[in-house]
Amino acid sequence: MDNQLLHEQSGYSKRIPFRTFGSQESLNNGQYFSSHWTEKDVKCALETGKAFKAVLRVNAYKRSEAYCTVDGIPIDIFINGTIDQNRTVDGDTVAIVIDYVKSWAMLKGSSDNFKNALALNNSNMLAVEFDGDHEVSTINKDKLYADSQGGHRPNILEISSTDYASQQSMSAKAVNEICFLLSANPDKRPSGRVVAIIEKSNRRNTIIGFLSTRQMHMHNNQTSRLPLKKNKKHAPSPASMKEHVILTPNDPRFPNMVIFVTSLPPNIKERLDTEDPTVKMELVVAKINTWSEYCILPEASVIQILGRGGEIETQISAIFLENAIPKLTFTSEIISCLSNFPRKIPMAEIAKRKDLRHLCTITIDPSSAIDLDDALSIEKIDDDTYRVGIHIADASHYVLPDTVLDSEAQIRSTSVYMSQHKLPMLPPLLSEELASLLPGEDRLAFSIIFDLKSDGCIIDQWIGHSVIHSCCKLSYECAQEIIDNSFNYNDVNTSRYALHGNFRWDDIVWSVNKLNEISKKLRESRFHNGALLLESGKLMVLFDECGTPCETILSGMVQSNFVIEEFMLLANKTIAEIISRNYPECSLLRRHPKPNIRKLKEFKSVWMKHGFELDVSSSSQFHISLTRIREMLKDDPMLFDVLIFNASKPMQLASYFCTGDLANRKDEWAHYSLSVPLYTHFTSPLRRYPDIIVHRTLSAVLEAEKIYMQKKRLNSESISKCFTGLNFDRDAFESKEGREALCASALKYKVPCTSDLSEITSYCNERRLASGRAEDAAKKAHVWDLLRKKEIFISEARVMSLGPKFMSVYIHKLGIERRINYSEVEGMIVEWLETTSTLVLNLLLNRHLKKNTGHTHRGYSPLEDITLIVSPSDFFRNEYCSCNAEEEVNARLGHQETLRNDKIHPALFPLTLRVLSAVPVVVHAVGGDDGPIDMAARLYTCSFYS
Repeated sequence: MDNQLLHEQSGYSKRIPFRTFGSQESLNNGQYFSSHWTEKDVKCALETGKAFKAVLRVNAYKRSEAYCTVDGIPIDIFINGTIDQNRTVDGDTVAIVIDYVKSWAMLKGSSDNFKNALALNNSNMLAVEFDGDHEVSTINKDKLYADSQGGHRPNILEISSTDYASQQSMSAKAVNEICFLLSANPDKRPSGRVVAIIEKSNRRNTIIGFLSTRQMHMHNNQTSRLPLKKNKKHAPSPASMKEHVILTPNDPRFPNMVIFVTSLPPNIKERLDTEDPTVKMELVVAKINTWSEYCILPEASVIQILGRGGEIETQISAIFLENAIPKLTFTSEIISCLSNFPRKIPMAEIAKRKDLRHLCTITIDPSSAIDLDDALSIEKIDDDTYRVGIHIADASHYVLPDTVLDSEAQIRSTSVYMSQHKLPMLPPLLSEELASLLPGEDRLAFSIIFDLKSDGCIIDQWIGHSVIHSCCKLSYECAQEIIDNSFNYNDVNTSRYALHGNFRWDDIVWSVNKLNEISKKLRESRFHNGALLLESGKLMVLFDECGTPCETILSGMVQSNFVIEEFMLLANKTIAEIISRNYPECSLLRRHPKPNIRKLKEFKSVWMKHGFELDVSSSSQFHISLTRIREMLKDDPMLFDVLIFNASKPMQLASYFCTGDLANRKDEWAHYSLSVPLYTHFTSPLRRYPDIIVHRTLSAVLEAEKIYMQKKRLNSESISKCFTGLNFDRDAFESKEGREALCASALKYKVPCTSDLSEITSYCNERRLASGRAEDAAKKAHVWDLLRKKEIFISEARVMSLGPKFMSVYIHKLGIERRINYSEVEGMIVEWLETTSTLVLNLLLNRHLKKNTGHTHRGYSPLEDITLIVSPSDFFRNEYCSCNAEEEVNARLGHQETLRNDKIHPALFPLTLRVLSAVPVVVHAVGGDDGPIDMAARLYTCSFYS
């Protein structure tokens, strides 16, 4: 049957240029890649559903594999091979076309699970609507699979002229039809190819890596091992090896790059001429200049030399550059924006606000924090009613729109905390002094005051500008001591926990305990309504007085953390409701999509095979299942952490968005893990730029209330409930006066329009991800540095997955997952039992004979690469001899200290493993001067034949 049949009969090929597997558009002589489509052709193809826009994501373990997520299609599009990726790199926004169904790759997992995933993602995909002469109906499957001859593959220039609205509907129908094809082929993953780059990733400009003078044909990360083609007409190529060097990026998702020697900095050229071997140890920054259709590798140039790769300072500098993290310093022009704000709040400003300085207001933060965003207060109204105040630093009062301070804050977008480095979004004069809610100081704030019953039920609320006076700054540890009733007044460090105003420690203790009681009710209600918690320990690196990493610990949240968390979540949820109903087209919200259904069902299937009952039908049922399993595994907390680690993998990332962009898809506004329909970020304006935008939007709502009140001559009591109260007054909102008031207020506070806000949210999402990458990379670098100095770290791990070639293990104490490859290892016998998913590893008993004869298998890895083997005699002595396994290993290997002192014994050969098996591993630092830094894992075993 012709491979165009399915698409010809469905009418699909009239819209999307499907192609046969492995086929390419006609290439000129010497051309490796297809030419990219023109901007005009791409625009037309996107509008008519012949191509789709997506961001390319490259597999870090196998760069020839990439994926694209297309809006509306419930499974990623597979882009297989360098040729189909067509000169793109990870993070590029691309236009792709789809392959014929016949060439789609087979999916892992059952088809039934995927059918369910499709049904959950798109309940209407089987009913495809057609315009023109076709009626709205379900596609006839018999017709779909009928015989057909040939099939014309149209070019995008053959599309007939249609109106814009029709083109938009064509694009939507193309997505629906792909969903139908997926339902008809549930065991396949759609594949495609890149036809154009719509927007190049910024990471092209900061590629971190090492230089190498090796021959290009030795580069084996490409799908093809072809060297650069010499085509003088199209792309000049070096005539000899001395004319170029190769840049090997640290990030395995990026291809190797050609750098011509003539473009290198003079000092690097000189060192190459003298064959200085340390050139290969230098970490450099490069940018991609061009990538011609005639070159299998991109051409790049070195723009900066960072230093030796084995030095931690070099690695941290590389992290800053790779993630575009700005320097600490702020220009004098930026600082001058704060010169008009006196340190003491003017009485005129206080008169405009609600004065809450008489309240017992406290902050609870990490002990080292000085940029204090939030504070809490509580009063008892009657026997069963409490008034809780959530007070947030009014950063938008100081960060005014269209100023250089605002521009810098937007560029930075977020504060970055990298172990020993803090890169603030706002100048310290503002974030640590003027706006920070320091104890004993009058401060401007946005306050949300709730009247709540003791069970957490909200009966009233007030929102507005205020001035507060914090009486005490508590650390989480101190607040926890109060909650645990272990706080001793007499032992309080008064210099650290000073009281201000007319308050005593009795007042502080009462406030903390009452806030804790109410927060528990809020938390209980939140999970009852469907919230999901995927909590796991957070790896922290401890430093000595010299700033050198000395130890790692896993820290978890305590009850005092949850007190703050609950009230901040309540504030964010409340403000999201207020701004979105008053400015439905231009509110900044935060959404969390439902998890990847296919991956979630695969996760469920794996764990149910091991006896764990899981219901993943909703976030609520998922949480109930996890709570039950936590109780089951109370004696094996490591296994539960492995479960949570796996449960997190199907989850998608939360992101900021503009409500106007999803005006017709309000079901996508929701936050899955919090199980709320509306959510935003409001409570951290000193370190998140989106919060400042939300503050301005809320200010506009409050101003509109004031204007509306004046026009209607209403008293303040009734107007307080108009736009910001518990009961939203829709009549006021829809009235002429209400609309005019909201419009005028938006102009006054410069609330971004839909298009501008879309750009802001997109950029803030990008910066938030970069910040997270930088923080994780810095932590990894410090752990790497610690392991390098400690030499050896023996730990228990759990097998996450395994097969005939490699296994993945989760190392709990470091919170990392690593692969151990055992395919083609000299001296090891690997037996994979497919029916039981069992792996058996054993040593080849005559391995020593092969060593004596000098015989080795070409291409095989040495046994020492995957396991550290020690003798059992070192561990099994008489019962009166106390022996620590790690100490014995260190003594034998000449090491003097270890990362930890747990007694972990090696595994014995033959080693039988299944998923979730416990296995001892040795973790050690790799890379630095000779490649990217990493932490590698080997099995920790013993044998009489070692």
